[in-house]
Amino acid sequence: MSETTPAKPGEPRPGGIARVVGASLIGTTVEWYDFFLYGSAAALVFNTLFFPSSDPLVGTLLAFMTYAIGFLARPIGGMVFGHYGDRIGRKKLLVLSLLMMGGATFAMGLLPTYGSIGVGAPILLTVLRLIQGFALGGEWGGAVLIVSEHGGDKHRGFWASWPQCGVPAGNLLATAVLAVLASVQSEAAFQSWGWRIPFLLSGVLVLIGLWIRVSVSESPVFLAAQAKAEAAAAEGVEEKPPVVEVFRRSWREVLGAIGVRFGENISYYVLTSFLLVYVTTHLDLPKSTALNAVLIASAVHFVTIPLWGALSDRLGRKPVTMIGAVGMAAWAFAFFSLVDTRSFAVITLSVTVGLLLHGAMYGPQAAFISEMFDTEVRYSGASVGSQLASILAGALAPIIAVELLRQYGSSTPIALYLAAAALVTALTVLVVKETRGRDLTRPAKASPPARKGQEPVLARSDRA
Repeated sequence: MSETTPAKPGEPRPGGIARVVGASLIGTTVEWYDFFLYGSAAALVFNTLFFPSSDPLVGTLLAFMTYAIGFLARPIGGMVFGHYGDRIGRKKLLVLSLLMMGGATFAMGLLPTYGSIGVGAPILLTVLRLIQGFALGGEWGGAVLIVSEHGGDKHRGFWASWPQCGVPAGNLLATAVLAVLASVQSEAAFQSWGWRIPFLLSGVLVLIGLWIRVSVSESPVFLAAQAKAEAAAAEGVEEKPPVVEVFRRSWREVLGAIGVRFGENISYYVLTSFLLVYVTTHLDLPKSTALNAVLIASAVHFVTIPLWGALSDRLGRKPVTMIGAVGMAAWAFAFFSLVDTRSFAVITLSVTVGLLLHGAMYGPQAAFISEMFDTEVRYSGASVGSQLASILAGALAPIIAVELLRQYGSSTPIALYLAAAALVTALTVLVVKETRGRDLTRPAKASPPARKGQEPVLARSDRA
């Protein structure tokens, strides 16, 4: 089937869905490897190499502030990539995002440190971090949409959850590389030059991801919508920018996407990035303890995310997301109590259970958010909603957690923060409409009747 010939509505492109899923997964894995590598390095080495300070927590706080700056660039990237992704296609923008992310990460491995060039080092690091965030802002929406729009309605939750696996896979890869280096190198060697190796490896990973990603076809749903838009333009109908249309027509969906992501985003960065700080600084344990615990938990996370996605195809997006949100609110307190035992096995168990509950929120999320928006604005809507949540949630999570630890010297305020974030998502799920089974080729107002036990997806004019 040629790239310009769309598949039948509601059906996956014959023989193509596995290739599309593979291309999205490898791409998101590489990009999240790059992104999480920075987060791990911020907790382990950037605090001393780029932000030297007499107080270790202050240096770490400064390192995490540049970590947060990357998040600030993500909604900008989401709007830019979303605009052009809705205009010229998902595939071209996904290739560009991969090149930008990989190039910035590779350049980080070549940066001189504060000891070599002074204040210029953190400035250069911040600029590269902004490029990372800008690229990642466009990656998520495109990766999940191209899978969602290739796959059929019945199994969209399962297929669309695979690009989500790029998060634990990227974290797994980044953590594994750092753990290996930490185990075979002395502390001095790792601080001196060993930390650069994972960043330079990104260049190889990008080439592999690019080779796979360029081979996939464009979304048939997008191609059909593009043909309609071109026909309308030929008749003199003016097409408004997708980002403008998102905020004009779909602002409720944008708020819904933010709320759905809020608890998921905060919990992930507390369970992974902040854990490295908590274990090494507060508990005074070797960094390998936290790295290996996250390594094992991420492997379990990777396997179970598609299972949660598949379950959402049977039960609905809302019930599965609610399981994760309510479970995370309860687990927040047990998590830190178990980590405080200082036992590697118990710490690993606490992170694994935490990421299992996170997966219940994250697995259905790609299909859930994709189904909220119409094709003409789907890339913009999904990207803007998800990336605004990243600023409000993920960007601030490590900073807030570190500051709470510095102020109170206890994990209790952090557990309260984590539980409150999860409850925000739970409340959002109660309010938004169920989207399972929506035909993405049709506008929301023309969605088919709901299945038994499923809430209808209402037209915009009917929504509260």
